[in-house]
Amino acid sequence: MKKTVLIIVGLVLLFGIAGFFQFGPGMVERSMNQIDGEPLIEVSDEAKALHETLTIVDLHSDTLLWNRNLLNRADQGHMDLPRLEEGNVALQVFSSVTKTPKGQNYDANDADSDNITTLVIAQLQPTRTWNSLLERSLWHAEKLDRAAAKSDGELLKVASIKDLDRLLRERSSQTPKPVGALLSIEGLQNLEGDLSNLDVLSKQGFRMASLTHFFDTDLAGSMHGMEKGGLTDKGRKAVRRMEALGMVVDIAHCSHECVADILAMAKRPVVSSHGGVQATCKVNRNLSDDEIRGVAKTGGVVGIGYWDAAVCGTSPRDAAKAMKHVRDLVGIDYVALGSDYDGATTVRFDTSQLAQVTQALLDEGFTEDEIRAVMGGNALRVLRAGIVPQ
Repeated sequence: MKKTVLIIVGLVLLFGIAGFFQFGPGMVERSMNQIDGEPLIEVSDEAKALHETLTIVDLHSDTLLWNRNLLNRADQGHMDLPRLEEGNVALQVFSSVTKTPKGQNYDANDADSDNITTLVIAQLQPTRTWNSLLERSLWHAEKLDRAAAKSDGELLKVASIKDLDRLLRERSSQTPKPVGALLSIEGLQNLEGDLSNLDVLSKQGFRMASLTHFFDTDLAGSMHGMEKGGLTDKGRKAVRRMEALGMVVDIAHCSHECVADILAMAKRPVVSSHGGVQATCKVNRNLSDDEIRGVAKTGGVVGIGYWDAAVCGTSPRDAAKAMKHVRDLVGIDYVALGSDYDGATTVRFDTSQLAQVTQALLDEGFTEDEIRAVMGGNALRVLRAGIVPQ
């Protein structure tokens, strides 16, 4: 009898563990990357027709973090290749997220804990990724490479101007139109203290990076860190090396001191890949007018997101108002899309429904040429200027 009980208990534990690995990661994602279900705005025939002619670029998503096949349409999250194709997205920037603090918040986080380790193990990623932030980013690059290789040409990795030109050329002549994918990094904690790892990451195709995420690093202070300081000497060296490698510097999540330091020393266009502006949504992570002017001075762009903490709402009209503020402040050339899809955000529309943004911009009085610039033209200009090694 005792032996039978032990066998039953063992089986229960075994099935419990198997269930954790099979269903746990998906359950976590469903709880974090949501659609709020609020009513969408009506998209006119004019907006639909215009949307189909746009070259759309989104500067930030965290889809590679999750245990999904990018090539298959999912019933969770905000983005995959089928939905990118439906939304007429030409180029998607995929970020590598390697570490987030427990109890993550916008105000103050230390670097002493990590949520991603549990997720990495639960997803049964290679053991080399369990204790190495660098290996997590390299795994994300491998994941994207495998998806592109199996996509029959529908997903093209973009790591050079040649790749970008090929993408645009093939989009003009092929059906379905291929979607481009460019790698970025959300926080350079994945350097693991060694600046030479920038070269390692560059060789794997990473072409954009922010210096911090939700905690301070040895490079700079985070807007959500404990100290919120500026660039360290090491951080300044990192910026210079990124510019030399053709890795666009992203100020998203940087403290205000960090942003000021980067803008003062930048020799190439700087981006804020995802977020909002203080003028329409007074949240600490959003940019002040002076910071927007600083980004514009470098020739860069401000990527506007679609979630509440970026634009104080989830309606596409909230995002359009933030975009309008940037346009009115510094000009149409300095505003772009930065969705933060699949970044533990709740939004109203996924990437298949991006015509919502086109309609909202029309309703705000943007001209067709201005909409072309916002939806992708500006981002393409910055990438062309920023991803060429010097």
